[in-house]
Amino acid sequence: MEKFQFTVSALLMASSAHVKVRGIAAGGSGVADLPDGRVVFVPRTAPGDRVSIKIDRAKPRWAMGSVRKILEPGDGRVKPLCALYHDCGGCQLQHIPYKSQLEWKGRIVADALKRIGGLSDIEPPTVVASPEVTEYRSRMTFTLRRLRGGHIAAGFYGLHRPAHVVDVSDECVLPVGPLIEVWRSLRRGWGRAARHLPSAGRLQLTLQLDDRGITLIVDGGRAPWKAERLCEAVPELSAIWHVPGDGASEPRLLIGSESGKAVPRFEQANSGAALLLLDYLVGIAGSGTRAIDAYCGSGRYGHALAAGGWEVIGVESDVLACRAARLSAPVGFTIIEGQVEDRLTDLLPAELLIVNPPRVGLSSEVVEAVSKSPARRLIYVSCDPATLGRDINRLRGTYTPEGVRCFDFFPQTAHVETVIELRAGGAL
Repeated sequence: MEKFQFTVSALLMASSAHVKVRGIAAGGSGVADLPDGRVVFVPRTAPGDRVSIKIDRAKPRWAMGSVRKILEPGDGRVKPLCALYHDCGGCQLQHIPYKSQLEWKGRIVADALKRIGGLSDIEPPTVVASPEVTEYRSRMTFTLRRLRGGHIAAGFYGLHRPAHVVDVSDECVLPVGPLIEVWRSLRRGWGRAARHLPSAGRLQLTLQLDDRGITLIVDGGRAPWKAERLCEAVPELSAIWHVPGDGASEPRLLIGSESGKAVPRFEQANSGAALLLLDYLVGIAGSGTRAIDAYCGSGRYGHALAAGGWEVIGVESDVLACRAARLSAPVGFTIIEGQVEDRLTDLLPAELLIVNPPRVGLSSEVVEAVSKSPARRLIYVSCDPATLGRDINRLRGTYTPEGVRCFDFFPQTAHVETVIELRAGGAL
């Protein structure tokens, strides 16, 4: 016991090492092995890199590190596109060629489905490339932080400094051109100490481009506040919404037309990749009679299936998303407002169940409901390979997987969307 404690203490005291990177982990960090046998995860490294690292966090079996110096770059490394890449935490894979990004994302999904999901014979799935690898985001969320002396930092949280906001002007390569232009204008227009925005030490500012123009959504701060001066200073904005930071007040449309539109935050930021996924989902769904679209948001999947002849019941807890889902709903689509956990048992069974849960995955109540009264087919759309693997494992004995495909909604980052089709019956 004393020897083990001494060994652990010695490991924790190690502060630096030279390592060679052998892979990419789920969060986008490079994976290497320390001389003592522990695995170390090092952001901004690529396979083949030989690097000098500092140990930032040490555990008996693994560690987190940061690059001190790249001693020898690997073949799988390219120059990042963004000047802020080494400070900003928004992207994780800009230093890796795009083709390799897709390959590693497929491996990450397969690893999660094997290691966590128990699918021992699965191969890395196809990852469908995004139509655009830069300037693809039609929605961007920035964090604004008020500092001493009336200074403002507005941008993204920092790499290795999660409480620090990296100030971003026009360096980011992810937004579509019109968004970055309006972001520059907004930075000029909010005034000294951002006086034309609601008072708060920290705000979230989302810019969304759609067929109505560019909308600003301000999350945080107190209501009311006057947005007229901001709109005068930034005439490119077609609408301004405020979501008060008290957690109780509903979003308010301050500038723009009361057209019944909901806050435009329920559509995918990469419209080109989202359309590819939608086409794939509709294709594997085929024709049928009754479907449930759980966690349906504004009803994108349910609308498409209803337009193809399905009777679809959408379930969504967000009031504004439900409002958006009703606006353009085709015949055959009905939205039910409420938590999936509370509604699903009464709606099952069905011919087809689509689930698109948040990053935390399915709750135990949903897994229990699906297991007790399974739909004939289940299509699971996931934004997190680890929780997807966990949920697949929890459905063992109820569903058998029939196909997996991934879609790259967020090039230059470690995120990936996965669609897995399952059929009731059999064991995983």
